[in-house]
Amino acid sequence: MTTVLVVDDQFLIRAGLVGLLRAAPGIEVVGEAGDGEEAVERAAETTPDVILMDIRMPGISGVTATERILAAAGERAPRVLILTTFDLDEYVYTALRAGASGFLLKDAGPERLIAAVHAVAGGDTLFAPSVTRRLIEAYAPVRPAPGPGRPAPAELAALTAREVEVLRLIAKGLSNPEIADRLFISEATVKTHLNRTMAKLGLGSRAQAVVLAYETGLVTPRRG
Repeated sequence: MTTVLVVDDQFLIRAGLVGLLRAAPGIEVVGEAGDGEEAVERAAETTPDVILMDIRMPGISGVTATERILAAAGERAPRVLILTTFDLDEYVYTALRAGASGFLLKDAGPERLIAAVHAVAGGDTLFAPSVTRRLIEAYAPVRPAPGPGRPAPAELAALTAREVEVLRLIAKGLSNPEIADRLFISEATVKTHLNRTMAKLGLGSRAQAVVLAYETGLVTPRRG
């Protein structure tokens, strides 16, 4: 059973989300909050598996609430799924950078919402890789990518060559099966490389790993 905390400052939207999730098999809504401050408190009380977090709220924003929740949670950190009106939103980019697992547009249908919750709970932190990549490319600072034969960025020095390559392909939007096929390794080995990469770099989500790949210059945003 996946436990969920729903956070949105608009009562009707929050009530609609709660109603949809309560009717879905395998999901239990353990709480709801109307602002960022309450979200931090309720997350500590209920320790949910997934938090649906509105990005723009009065007072403490969804970004700040996400940062506080993840910092306080330690190893039992929930997966934060950001709710937003606009996919290309710098607030969403900042939330992914802070460790949110992905984002979902508020006009997504019920099936997509439920699928997103299950996907995020299962560790699929890039629910919409192509859209997430466009978002990151829009806001990530531009740094020169290392050319052929050049070492990876200094921030990634702790990684092996294969871990760097897996991170590069993840940042380009490839799925685990696609990476396995590209590198002629098993999907389980891809997951092992990713888990080791995240542990070495202190990352909490796959989306956060993608952000880091762009910010270090391992992958260069395509702009213009």
